[in-house]
Amino acid sequence: MKTKIKNIIAFSFFPQILLVKWLSYYPEFIEQYYSLGLYQYITKFFRFLNGWIPFSIGDVLYTFLAIYAIRYVVTKRKCIWKKPGYFLKNGLVVLSVAYFIFNICWGLNYYRLPVSTALGIQENNDRKDLLRFVESLIDKTNEIQLKLTNDSTAVVKTPYSNQELFYKTIDGYASLEKIHPFLKYENPSIKNSLYSIPLSYMGYGGYLNPFTNEAQVNGLIPPFRFSVISGHEVGHQIGYSAENETNLIGYLVTVHNKDIYFKYAAYAYALSYCLSDIKQNDEKLFNSLLPKINSGVLKNYQELNDFWEKYENITEPVFKAIFNSFLKANNQTDGIKSYSKVVLLLVSYHQKYPL
Repeated sequence: MKTKIKNIIAFSFFPQILLVKWLSYYPEFIEQYYSLGLYQYITKFFRFLNGWIPFSIGDVLYTFLAIYAIRYVVTKRKCIWKKPGYFLKNGLVVLSVAYFIFNICWGLNYYRLPVSTALGIQENNDRKDLLRFVESLIDKTNEIQLKLTNDSTAVVKTPYSNQELFYKTIDGYASLEKIHPFLKYENPSIKNSLYSIPLSYMGYGGYLNPFTNEAQVNGLIPPFRFSVISGHEVGHQIGYSAENETNLIGYLVTVHNKDIYFKYAAYAYALSYCLSDIKQNDEKLFNSLLPKINSGVLKNYQELNDFWEKYENITEPVFKAIFNSFLKANNQTDGIKSYSKVVLLLVSYHQKYPL
């Protein structure tokens, strides 16, 4: 590549940042012309291109790029040492190209109108409304757990493989589309991540690859939570980026699934977030609610907790801090805490659409 072209690409990185920042002030424009416009063609193209392939193209791509980067540093180490400025410029070229592709292929969705606008709801932080909702959730979760096991103390064992859970997630979107047509999902591309073990050590349940538009799920996650995470990652794929919003979408597609195991997973998922919120604000109330939950449900929660404890390590907080910074840099001011803000949307949604 000619030096002049390299310089143009490298130094276009900073105007790109300013342009994206400027566009962030116009969510209606992003919604109309990108999220509901250009992005729809991009995502359908990539899903059609990659969806039929049984393994993650994105993970293979990341592997290749990592190997290439290591090889480049090793073979060019003397040149890098002698001409660090030249190396930094090359790095800036790569960063500039990656930033452009990221935003065009998916990243601008961070600045679209929130899903609450499309649903016609607003975040509700009324504590009395939350308590009423939690009591309803406890009844629903207990009811389905008992129906599945005939024993309030028995753990629910989801009898599906990961691939079956993917198929049922797609069925769930077909059901959800009838209620909320804007959440339509076509040309599915949802897969187990080849990096499921590293994801487990990093504390992640899945991710959307923005460069190949594949919804990636940590294949080691217990089935009890796998279904909701699948719905969550597809929520990213159809164009919603905020974590609280895709948590809501993951819940909705799972609770509207015809399969009773999915409904159980959804209610237990929503209940866990709500209980966590209550515990942080009113531990006495939390302790009074806990005995009302069937011990079989609590065993499912313990199963999930045991899974994450198995992979706990000293590097996990580092990866969480990096992801937290990434979210804040992309219009999610609450960072990782934005996940738990789904509670405000859940309460509001079920005031409009009662359980």
